[in-house]
Amino acid sequence: MTNRAGETLAANLRSLRERRSLSLSELARRSGIAKGTLSALESGTGNPTIETVFSLSNALQVPVSALLDERATPGVVVVRAAQREPLCGEATELRLLRRLEFGSSMVEVYQQLVRPDRVQSSAGHPGVEHIVVSTGELRVGPAGDERLIGPGDYVSFGAGEPHSYQAVDGLVASVLMLEYPNGSTRLDDAPEDA
Repeated sequence: MTNRAGETLAANLRSLRERRSLSLSELARRSGIAKGTLSALESGTGNPTIETVFSLSNALQVPVSALLDERATPGVVVVRAAQREPLCGEATELRLLRRLEFGSSMVEVYQQLVRPDRVQSSAGHPGVEHIVVSTGELRVGPAGDERLIGPGDYVSFGAGEPHSYQAVDGLVASVLMLEYPNGSTRLDDAPEDA
């Protein structure tokens, strides 16, 4: 991650952990991420993967954008993809472009690239995924119910169960919108549940 992106993640992670009165050891236990890795992330020296950020999102019960995004300012907003550090996984590269809040619902908008010859698997996380393919063909969806979609196609599914992404032939460019409907996950300033 670039220095600025790493600093944003470090500040947000530390703030969220402290608001919930969690030690690094407890967050490590909840997330399955080594304490040393968490310490590096909080100091801004770590290099998180998609899997790491989603594990932290699940452990802290916050949207991914609560970890990665700076607070937006009102007015015209232009987000340059080239200025956003990607999160890289086994087969997928995500760039968080924007966090949009609508009352009690929230949507994260990502630029997503899926590399061929690998499968990006997710154990599941809160929310509903909405995908629109720009180029290439993508096999995506819940385990055992994957769908093949191409340019201009849209698919949506609950993200709580295991699911995967696989480029069928060549690089796939798409837009991923991760919707957190009506309190399906707490927002970054919600109190810790007992």
